[in-house]
Amino acid sequence: MKIQLQDGQITTFEEELGRNAFRHTASHILAQAVKRLYPQTKLAIGPAIADGFYYDFDTEAPLTQDDLGAIEAEMRKIVKEGLTLERFTLPKEEAIELVRSMGEPYKEELAQNLPEGATISFYRQGEFVDLCAGPHVGNTKVVKAIKLTSVAGAYWHGDEKNKMLTRIYGTCFPTKEELSAYLERIEEAKRRDHRKLGKELGLFTFMEEGPGFPFFLPKGMVLKNTLIEYWRKIHEREGYIEISTPVMLSRQLWETSGHWDHYKENMYTSTIDGEDFAIKPMNCPGGMLVYKSSGHSYRDLPLRMGELGLVHRHEKSGALHGLMRVRCFTQDDAHIFMTPEQITDEIKGVVRLIDEVYSVFGFPYHVELSTRPDNSIGSDEDWEMATDGLKKALDELGMPYSINEGDGAFYGPKIDFHLEDSLGRTWQCGTIQLDFQLPLRFEAEYTGADGEKHRPIMIHRVVFGSIERFIGILTEHFAGKFPTWLAPVQAMVLPISDRFQDYAKGVYSALKAAGIRAELDGRDEKIGYKIRDARLNRIPYMLIVGEKEESDKTISVRSRGEGEQGSCTVETFVNRVLDEIQRKAR
Repeated sequence: MKIQLQDGQITTFEEELGRNAFRHTASHILAQAVKRLYPQTKLAIGPAIADGFYYDFDTEAPLTQDDLGAIEAEMRKIVKEGLTLERFTLPKEEAIELVRSMGEPYKEELAQNLPEGATISFYRQGEFVDLCAGPHVGNTKVVKAIKLTSVAGAYWHGDEKNKMLTRIYGTCFPTKEELSAYLERIEEAKRRDHRKLGKELGLFTFMEEGPGFPFFLPKGMVLKNTLIEYWRKIHEREGYIEISTPVMLSRQLWETSGHWDHYKENMYTSTIDGEDFAIKPMNCPGGMLVYKSSGHSYRDLPLRMGELGLVHRHEKSGALHGLMRVRCFTQDDAHIFMTPEQITDEIKGVVRLIDEVYSVFGFPYHVELSTRPDNSIGSDEDWEMATDGLKKALDELGMPYSINEGDGAFYGPKIDFHLEDSLGRTWQCGTIQLDFQLPLRFEAEYTGADGEKHRPIMIHRVVFGSIERFIGILTEHFAGKFPTWLAPVQAMVLPISDRFQDYAKGVYSALKAAGIRAELDGRDEKIGYKIRDARLNRIPYMLIVGEKEESDKTISVRSRGEGEQGSCTVETFVNRVLDEIQRKAR
């Protein structure tokens, strides 16, 4: 759909510019509606965001979910009025006077904080005026399909010392059909919420005694350990050695790495024997100490060190979200030490590994190459060599990628992998970062072919990112229906009645002996109830045994995905499932 902006520019909703202008205009329509219904309301900010918009309000009585219907109805009236959006500008002092006369203290503060001599823009639609940089669409009638979705609290400037405001979230689309499709995806996302499924399937939980610190339950540990076993297998194949470094290390180490000065507010610290220590938020400095624990020659490089390190980061309570945002997690780190000549080949090796892993889970993905930021450290020569090395690796692999200008780490360029789940949402998981600075800070060396000391180049890389977060993503991607190789319980044996318990136990024992994760439901319940319960628990296979199966020495197989599959011997079933596990079939 074509969209005409207030300045006459033509764009589309599919383009970021058009989409943001469309949703930013919806946030102004929301603010205008609230001011009409609650004239004493003070306005804060209302930006466009991914999938929608929000606006923060200071009201006499907090707005609630029950108020959204009336506000939404007023918004539809404003859309039908077809109000033209008009932009005008004022010098800073006049702008401050205007918002002060409007009784808008938050807007006044925003204007006060702009640079001296600044020209400040406003947008008017009907009786409503808002201080805003824009852009916006030309008329409110364009915003045809609006839905307010939720209400939340939000501190002004995100600072808990400031007043709590009411934040109203919403979304909008050019057509009702697009809005309906989006809302259905949201409902499906709620059904797939990993926090809900984690509890229902007995995977993990959170306790008041440890906010932000996940507790993995027995079935969740099976899932986690299966991922870790897979990680170890492919890394051993690729020539990685595994290390483990301490969870707590001295302040001196974190000063050397730079974390004490730049990351301390996110670190948990303690004092031991009068010396400051910190629980590690990252594995890299410990990996540097391991590298330095022995001498290295150019013949030792590349040296690939992997670590499944438990890291802790202090996250604000409001930012915590199930397994997606926690205060401790297992990072599947690897650090590769190499010579400049080895950059391209090592990057290609890591890219191939990440591609293999994401393909196993069925995740499509796109790649971004992030270049030198303004706050970078290091020489132009180092940055050019590093960036060219990353580009060359991706080009030689024929890997499509986009350039994210200026978004690299301060110490080096990086490649980020954004995977897409079954609902079309993207998640940044894998990353490859080149680092010249940490080896320099730690004075890491190797002896070159010339007999002289040289500084190695370091790659930081993760595949899963956080194993906990990856489990959350997998849970929602598969809606809890994990592939057989990942499923905590792969087969459930269901005797029709107590008469067949002994035969069922024999089937169960045979499955366990073959290495299949099986359980036996020996409860005195009807078989229909047991089948329904197994389906609710997303068990890949249900093996029903009764008189006929006992007589024929067979099992009746029911698949989670395909339903009834007929009868076969236990041996046939075992061979089929082991092949499925071996292939990591989805």
